[in-house]
Amino acid sequence: MIFRTWSDSLPADVEVCPVQLPGRGTRVTERPFTRLSPLVEALAQALAPFLDRPFAFFGHSLGALVSFELARQIRRQYGVHPVRLFVSAGGAPQIPHRVPPIHTLPDKEFIVELRRLNGTPSELLDHEELMGIMLPLLRADFAVYETYVYSTEPPLNCPISAFGGLRDHRVNDSDLEAWRAQTNVSFSLQMFPGDHFFLRQPLLLQALSQELQ
Repeated sequence: MIFRTWSDSLPADVEVCPVQLPGRGTRVTERPFTRLSPLVEALAQALAPFLDRPFAFFGHSLGALVSFELARQIRRQYGVHPVRLFVSAGGAPQIPHRVPPIHTLPDKEFIVELRRLNGTPSELLDHEELMGIMLPLLRADFAVYETYVYSTEPPLNCPISAFGGLRDHRVNDSDLEAWRAQTNVSFSLQMFPGDHFFLRQPLLLQALSQELQ
């Protein structure tokens, strides 16, 4: 939902097309993905009719990994690349996981980890009924990330722009710098004030506008 207002701050010739995955928003009754490969395959199929025009991908956190693998899937299936890949608050895919998986933890321990990550409002975490609805979706997201296994392929033939938060204790600038190995073209890295969820700030949209122009 956060992406719906982005078009107001981006160049007029850029159309923002947010992706709503199963389990979210109007698709809340649909079963969420728990593995990356079927998720990427579904996205590639849905986007196929729109690949006849210039396009870019932006992904934040788990979305960075999804966007990267989607770019590789589209290259394999259709032989095309995005004009640019934007990866935000997500370490390069070839970096092994440094922390133990949490998606199989009991509910209480899982919620403790969510609090530590500081990405879920405390009002939601304290609301037992709402958390009963949200926990399966949150577990599914972590399962997608934590079960991912990187496979070596040639670097992408499109520029990669990486963004990070200066106070992000989960993804540091070295994790972001490692994205350089995934492109044959240019790479850039910009760090912004904030933690892992620095997404809601005008500086990021300004950077996107400059890169797209």
